[in-house]
Amino acid sequence: MTYTVVWEPTAEKALAELWNVGPHRADVAAAADTIDQTLRRDPSTKGEARAEATRILICRPLAVYFTVREDDRLVTVFAVWRWSS
Repeated sequence: MTYTVVWEPTAEKALAELWNVGPHRADVAAAADTIDQTLRRDPSTKGEARAEATRILICRPLAVYFTVREDDRLVTVFAVWRWSS
C-alpha cells in the first residue's frame, strides 16, 4: 500500500536552505526524491526507530526524522539536515 508523504513547513524550509547553500544541489534534490519514494512504501520498516514514534532515515547527503500514522497512511517528515558521517 502507498502512504502519503508530507514535509512540515520547517523541514521544507531547511531542505530549501540545504539546496541553496550546498555545493551539490543535484545530490540534495536526488536524496529528497529518494526519501519521498522510500517512505511511500511500508515506512514503518524504513530507517531506524528513535524516541517514541520518531524514526530516522539516512539517504546521503541527507537525513530526516519522520513519523508514521498507520491509520491515515500518512508519513510526516519534520526535520532534515546534511548527514556528514
